[in-house]
Amino acid sequence: MTMPSFVPGLELCRRFYFEAVRPLLDTAVPGLAHSVARIGSGSEVLGFDTDRSADHEWGPRLQVFLSPEDAERHGVRITALLGERLPKTFLGYPTHFAPTGEAGIRVMRATDGPVHHRIEVTDPAVWFTRQLGFDPREGVALADWLAAPTQRLAEVTAGAVFHDGLGQLAPARARLDWYPHDLWLHVLACQWRRVSQEEAFVGRCGEVGDELGSAVVTARLVRDLMRLCLLMDRRYPPYSKWLGSAFACTPEAPGLTPVLTAALAATDWRTRERHLVRAYEAVADAHNRLGLTDAVDPTTRPYHTRPFQVLHAERFATALTARITHPDIRALPAIGAIDQFADSTDVLSRPELTRALTFAAE
Repeated sequence: MTMPSFVPGLELCRRFYFEAVRPLLDTAVPGLAHSVARIGSGSEVLGFDTDRSADHEWGPRLQVFLSPEDAERHGVRITALLGERLPKTFLGYPTHFAPTGEAGIRVMRATDGPVHHRIEVTDPAVWFTRQLGFDPREGVALADWLAAPTQRLAEVTAGAVFHDGLGQLAPARARLDWYPHDLWLHVLACQWRRVSQEEAFVGRCGEVGDELGSAVVTARLVRDLMRLCLLMDRRYPPYSKWLGSAFACTPEAPGLTPVLTAALAATDWRTRERHLVRAYEAVADAHNRLGLTDAVDPTTRPYHTRPFQVLHAERFATALTARITHPDIRALPAIGAIDQFADSTDVLSRPELTRALTFAAE
């Protein structure tokens, strides 16, 4: 099957709704209140899709949201109707998604039979709870913010809403647009603490001849600095596949990218440290420009009596924490949100998060 010239996924999905799906809905269930979006998982939601993305779970896809009553009454019928009456292709792309042999993974394929489409008909409560572990229309508790991976928050707040006849998607997404101010300070402080915990290890590993260990620590610090820049720019850091692409959109990326790249490419710890020092000071300057705290000296200095040059990044964490006024946030353990102490895109329930926070704080 030859694919047409690449159309960015969000544009493809927008046209798919207005030109193919909406006319069928208006005919089959005229006047039915509904909302339609392309949010959730998928590179196109974050705006990072390319023609490579078409090899799985990419194509003319949508979520159609109905009220709980209408979803129960019409959901199955609408899903079947679309399978029977959708065009086999749209803008040259198949609307049928065939199984690949991997659990739950489908790919666009031509078909002569009914279309197995990727239009999800659901209600907002079901969809949000499955994605995030909670329904933001009912409010967002502190535990909700802490348990939701930033990848999931990015997936829900990015993408596009093409029609909001229910009037519920826009306010729900607005509630998740960014952390409350004091929680933002907490998350930033915890990210600075991550840097402070390892910044001296680049030299310490190298000093004992462990250049591989020094390189691993450097890579971890580069990732933490990239995530820190995203958090300072009020962007939810995506998971590793798209971290560099998202970082490239930040104001700090043009100056920092060559420095961080040089740190990763270095083959000895002194060269790594030299480039990291430049990166630390640049990110420290960016912190001061935010004005969230009193200015913190952005220059690096020796690590106590050892011959390693560091920022002592805990100074920035301390300055941020001092500005937190919410008592519940001030009482949180200094580990941050779930992504800051666990590499996972899974959503935790509140009991699971409580156990994780308790374990991490011990």
